[in-house]
Amino acid sequence: MSKIRVVQWGLGSMGSGIVRLLIEKDGVEVIGAIAHRAEKVGKDVGEVLGLGKKIGVIVHSESDPAAAWRGKDADILLHATCSTTKDAFPQVKKAIEAGLNVISSAEELAYPMAQERELAREIDELAKKYQVSVLGTGINPGFVLDALIIMLTGVCCSVEKIEASRINDLSPFGPTVLRSQGIGTTVEEFEAGLADGSIVGHIGFPESIQMIADSVGWKLDRIEQSREPIITRVERRTPHVEVRPGQVAGCKHIGVGIVDGKEVIRLVHPQQIRPELEGVKTRDHVRINGTPLVNLSIEPEIPGGIGTIAMMVNMIPAVINAQPGLVTMNMLPIPAALMGDVSTMIRSSRGA
Repeated sequence: MSKIRVVQWGLGSMGSGIVRLLIEKDGVEVIGAIAHRAEKVGKDVGEVLGLGKKIGVIVHSESDPAAAWRGKDADILLHATCSTTKDAFPQVKKAIEAGLNVISSAEELAYPMAQERELAREIDELAKKYQVSVLGTGINPGFVLDALIIMLTGVCCSVEKIEASRINDLSPFGPTVLRSQGIGTTVEEFEAGLADGSIVGHIGFPESIQMIADSVGWKLDRIEQSREPIITRVERRTPHVEVRPGQVAGCKHIGVGIVDGKEVIRLVHPQQIRPELEGVKTRDHVRINGTPLVNLSIEPEIPGGIGTIAMMVNMIPAVINAQPGLVTMNMLPIPAALMGDVSTMIRSSRGA
């Protein structure tokens, strides 16, 4: 079977990592790339990624993204440019209308019906019209605090409450992510940032909570969220920020799902830089209070960047094989690493 032809939209740290992984895989071929930053446009992808060689793929501008796939018979677009459904929609729409399947790392696209029902409906209808499938995924949302939890409930006869946490280290991330967590601010600046929306904490709790609830059949009354600063007692540094004692080193974000006035889902995500400096170990933890009790701990955390890159690539066959429309992680086969020829995993008739 011919190789799966992939276009990558977004060549930041995430998109670049996706391309590097795709190049290592058998049965896939990167045939197009799109970047936001003007200095990358017109260059070979190999040059932009510092591969030490050209791969014969020129980077195109977001002003004419179709140039990356025009006349190339592309199969799928991997999209890594933004976080919200509203921001992702215009870009994803162009790919759908060109007949490309789409996998996006936009957190809200993991379950857009949680906050953007009309856009979710429009994406679903467009994808069905053009006979393609669209998925949002990543490490979180997409796996640790939703898909993994849903799968673990499969061994339960009943579930009373789900509690899960992801304690991670933001040190590898750049200035944009660190600013969104309020790292390096004073407590007063943190509170002001929450008020004006410049500090957001984790993006994706409504999506993860709604996906879990819908999967097990809980009808949510509401979703509640809270964010509080993690104040450091010691100096913490990364290549992008210096935080002094008394300043904010991270954001503790909590999301809660309520059913019949009772808390049934609690997701906790304290994100910070250099947590080990105050004796905090990173880990992913899931506790399902039910029959039986399920208690899973992964230590250290699954790395967010690597995990998201892997999920984006590993879900390619599942998305191409899926029925046309908007799909979510609780609708698809469980993810697995692609260690063989990826093209052999594609069914000749999608959705058959």
